[in-house]
Amino acid sequence: MQLVTRIRLARLIAAASMLPLVACASDPAASVPSNTPQATATPQVAGNVASGLDTPWGIAFLPGGAALVTERDTGRILQVGTDNSVREVGRIDETVAQGESGLLGIAVSPTFDTDRFVFLYVTTSEDNRILRSTYSTNSDGTTLSEPTVILDGIPAGRIHDGGRLVFGPDGMLYAATGEAGDRELAQDPGSLGGKILRITVDGEPAPGNPDPASPVYSLGHRNVQGLAFDDRDRLWASEFGQNDVDELNLITAGGNYGWPEVEGAGGGDEFVDPVLTWPVSEASPSGLAFADGRLWMASLRGERLWRIDVLPDGGAASPTDFFTGEYGRLRTVVVAPDASLWLTTSNRDGRGQPADDDDRILNVVLP
Repeated sequence: MQLVTRIRLARLIAAASMLPLVACASDPAASVPSNTPQATATPQVAGNVASGLDTPWGIAFLPGGAALVTERDTGRILQVGTDNSVREVGRIDETVAQGESGLLGIAVSPTFDTDRFVFLYVTTSEDNRILRSTYSTNSDGTTLSEPTVILDGIPAGRIHDGGRLVFGPDGMLYAATGEAGDRELAQDPGSLGGKILRITVDGEPAPGNPDPASPVYSLGHRNVQGLAFDDRDRLWASEFGQNDVDELNLITAGGNYGWPEVEGAGGGDEFVDPVLTWPVSEASPSGLAFADGRLWMASLRGERLWRIDVLPDGGAASPTDFFTGEYGRLRTVVVAPDASLWLTTSNRDGRGQPADDDDRILNVVLP
C-alpha cells in the first residue's frame, strides 16, 4: 500500500473516531444566488499536522509528500515530513516582518525532479521580491541554497503585501501582490503593486502576457492573498476588501478588477465584477485551494473555512462555512498529496488570541 494511501486511511479512521468539530453553516451572503442546491459534504478535522509554529504563511509540497512551510515573522522555511516531523531547512535573513509583511508565499517548481527549484516571496527593507532557491543535499542534510532574486521592485509596506505564489497548468509562476497601502498603484500599469503577476522561472514576463514586456497579468487589486486553479484551468483569487465586502474573483488576462475606483460589484463595463462577495466580518480571506470539485477559502477575521461550489459557466455559488470560531484566524489552505486539506491558524500574527499549541497546521479530511 502506498505511503499516501496509508496516511489518508489513518486520518480517516482518526476523523471517524472524533466528536464532530464543525460549526453549523451560516446563511450564504446576500450577493450569492439562492437557486443552487447546497452540497452536503462535511469536512472534519482529524488532528494537528504540526503545532507550536510562528505565523505559518505559505505551504508547498515536495515530491514524496513532505511539505515546505514559511513562517512570516521569523523568516524560517520549515520542512514537515510525512511523519509530521518538523525541521528548519532555510532562513531568509533579509526578511523584514512589520505588520503584514515578512516571508510569505512559497511554490515548488512543477519540474522539481530535474531543477530542484523552490520559489519564495519576501519583504525586505527595500521592496517585496521573488526569490529562487535550490533544494539540495550537503553534509548537514537536505537544505535550501542561498536564494537568487528573480524579480524585485514590488511595492512593500506594513499592510497589503499580497504574497501568494502558485504555478499554473501552463508552467508559469503566478504571484499576488498588494498595493502596500498606496491605493493608486493598483490602477498604475507601470507598478507591480496591486496586481497578479505571471512570470517564467527566471522572473521574466511570461509569454502571452497582455503586455509582452510586463509581468502584469491583471490589475486593480487591493490585496490578493489567495490563488487557485480549478479543474478547468481557470484562475481564482480571494481578495481583501476595505470596509464593505471581500471578494472572490475569476481572473482573466488583462482584466481590471476595479480597486480603488470600486469595491465589490458595480464597476460597469470598465471593470470586472467579483463572482462572490462577503461582509468583511465573515471573511478577510487569505488562502484558497481547489479540491473535491470546490473552492476552499480560509478566513482571518471571519475565523472560518468557506466551501464554494464552482459552476461550469465560470460562476460560483452555495458558500458554506465550517469551523466558525473553533480555531481562531485561518490563513492558508492547500491540498495535500492524500487529497485532504492542510489548514493553518494565524493566531500569533498580532491580531489573534493564540492557544497554547498555536500556531497549527490542521489536517482536514474531506468526505
